[in-house]
Amino acid sequence: MKKPPLTRVPHQVMRTSRRAVDVFVLLCCLSGSLAAFALSTDKDQPIEVEADEAELDDMNDVSIYRGNVIVRQGSIHMTGDVMTVYSKGGDELDYIIIEGNPATYKQLPDNSSVYDQAKAIRMEYHETKNLVILIRDAWVKQDTSTLVGERIEYNTELSRVKAWSRPDGKESAKAPATEKKSRVKLILKKKKESGS
Repeated sequence: MKKPPLTRVPHQVMRTSRRAVDVFVLLCCLSGSLAAFALSTDKDQPIEVEADEAELDDMNDVSIYRGNVIVRQGSIHMTGDVMTVYSKGGDELDYIIIEGNPATYKQLPDNSSVYDQAKAIRMEYHETKNLVILIRDAWVKQDTSTLVGERIEYNTELSRVKAWSRPDGKESAKAPATEKKSRVKLILKKKKESGS
């Protein structure tokens, strides 16, 4: 079956809900959170969202973007199948969920030509908790380091990362012998010396 072509969310749809647009602009909080040393000019760039469809629900303070969702802001590039933005009335962001197979994120840090990258089946950003959560097949690569787990949490306020081998974040139970036990994996590579 042929997929429909990627289309931009109609500008008229975005105009119908100023609150939804304002809440979505807060998405830049997510983009600045995953990479501590993000390109400093990204937050000043316009946010561009593309999706096959958009649903803006002012009554329930929810905005949903479906189908080949692409978000760009400067060097930031995020993709997913569905993005849901929740607010707490008015313009106050509560949390954002991006789901995909996988959902992806990349951003260029200052003074680097190598993108910081992340991917997971589900990415969540909780504004009031200063927390980014990557769930299922989570993978983060920054510079020469890679972190893999079923759940990775990043506290943007404390710059603290936690990783688990289970998507629920609980301690790993003893797995049956027939079940493959997942583990958290950190890969640290030495930087290549310039001029060698």
